[in-house]
Amino acid sequence: MTGDFLSPLRAIPQLRVDFIERVPDLPIETDRDEAMRRLRDHHTSAIEQHGFSTSEWWRAEQVHGAEVALAGESSTILAADGLPVIPGVDGLIAPQSALALAIYVADCGAIWLADRVNGAIALLHSGKKGTEGNILGRAVVRMQEEFGTTPENLIGVLGPCIRPPHYEVDFAAEIVRQAAESGIGSFHDCKTCTASDLHRFYSYRKELGRTGRMMAIIGYPTHS
Repeated sequence: MTGDFLSPLRAIPQLRVDFIERVPDLPIETDRDEAMRRLRDHHTSAIEQHGFSTSEWWRAEQVHGAEVALAGESSTILAADGLPVIPGVDGLIAPQSALALAIYVADCGAIWLADRVNGAIALLHSGKKGTEGNILGRAVVRMQEEFGTTPENLIGVLGPCIRPPHYEVDFAAEIVRQAAESGIGSFHDCKTCTASDLHRFYSYRKELGRTGRMMAIIGYPTHS
């Protein structure tokens, strides 16, 4: 199991979280759509290994915006890899239920959120533009509205993303500031740069756009 930085979330009973890093030896020097097609079997396997069926797997279209959708109740379209996504959004929220939320990144930041009291969860795609739109703050507000979440009960984690000096904008630092502003009770930044380790991570900027995507996962499976 990868992603030791996710240990604060793994302390929540029954919650499954993971970060699927670069797939070794998979030729991936191609555009995003073809990369996602090549990665589909690997990511499907990861979802199933965590005790979810593919029908419980919810994804966002990821348009570099700040919109957040309720997984399980939103309409979907088919993505290039043949699997459904919720259109027009970069964040997903869900109550404690048998759903697996997934977000893909290759320099942008994946943000995991879990309410340690009521079990509500969120998974966000926050790069330069998503951070400018404060997708994190918007997700916290949606969790308050939909699930009655109290921000101080939230545990949050920011995963590997591009950082200075490999990128001129330190959006990771802004995400940490937004977490404090939103009142999140416990927020952890893994402080790892994707562009610094191409053996482990895909980096859109370092690989000039011809690369794959890591997959972030969060959810409560009904079986294991």
